[in-house]
Amino acid sequence: MLHYDIVGLNVLLISRELGLGGTERQLAETALALDRSIFEPHVGCFSDGGFRAAELHAAGVPVLQLGVRSFANASALAGARRLAAYMAQHRIELVHAFDVPADLFAVPVARFCRTRAVLSSQRASRALISGTTRRLLRVTDRLAHGIVVNSKAVARELVAEDEVPEARIRLVYNGIDTARFRREGDRAALPFPAGAIVIGVVCALRPEKDLKTLLAAFAKVRPLHPDARLVIVGSGPELPALQSLAGENCHFFPAVQDVAPWLRAIDVFVLPSLSEALSNSLMEAMACGCCPVASDVGGNPELVADGESGLLFTAGDVGSLAGRLMALLNDPAQRQRLAANAAARMHTSFTREAAARKMGDVYREFLDA
Repeated sequence: MLHYDIVGLNVLLISRELGLGGTERQLAETALALDRSIFEPHVGCFSDGGFRAAELHAAGVPVLQLGVRSFANASALAGARRLAAYMAQHRIELVHAFDVPADLFAVPVARFCRTRAVLSSQRASRALISGTTRRLLRVTDRLAHGIVVNSKAVARELVAEDEVPEARIRLVYNGIDTARFRREGDRAALPFPAGAIVIGVVCALRPEKDLKTLLAAFAKVRPLHPDARLVIVGSGPELPALQSLAGENCHFFPAVQDVAPWLRAIDVFVLPSLSEALSNSLMEAMACGCCPVASDVGGNPELVADGESGLLFTAGDVGSLAGRLMALLNDPAQRQRLAANAAARMHTSFTREAAARKMGDVYREFLDA
């Protein structure tokens, strides 16, 4: 039985950085939304905090910078000592590592220090991880008392490919700040005529996002809908290759800290990923009233109910994506219905408060055990 009358439990949430990434965002949202009548959240990171550290400081959440620059030099040992001392000083009852570097570093240190409860996280497909790193993650799978995942797809993968016992896995969906991500509010100024249908994506420009398929699908659609525009907001190693493939009416913009104005300016949000766990960008787009079109991989079908709150297409299939885009461009009523349903789904079931409550339940479960 869980002890709901316990108050002031010190918990430490750790990630490598506290910047723009989706994992960092979820860590910060969790720390900010945990029930303060039960938990006292602390946050740790390897290097300089980044802008999310300032948000946490402003909300009264302490941020520990461990000074770990590499696992291969003395900074790792010094960081381990700093972490152990901090946990002892602040009587940390639970440590939760939020990303792969934190899993590899904080889980062994916390277990060595006999911390009451130690959790790791898997927030992306392990298909993206190989070699020594994946073998070491399998060690932390055994060291941690539990593993928090953000989609059923990731849970299935851990069981099937990494032989993690299902009983060790806990599902906590990502949550978003629905007061910030909604259709009402400022919109990004776009350099084309008002009234144009905007197809867009906001994401890191990495190979697994498969934006080449989006560009190819848009090229098929554009001749029949010359008023449509494609907007790609993000930065990353794929930018030069994508720009070389882009045709008429394609526009690129660099990554920004505040993505909500961009999402409000997009009519149809496309996430063509070849690999995905649970996309923050997709959730935020849905909350901002975009009509979502997503590849049928990972956690995307857990967010987008095909034909109800968006459309799914076969990952990597240009024709499949082009067909979905054509259907939405030809049927504004369907586009608006799916967008409204998507927003309602996010604002009722995927709030940061709901996610924090679920995470708090997981923390209490392991602390009680």
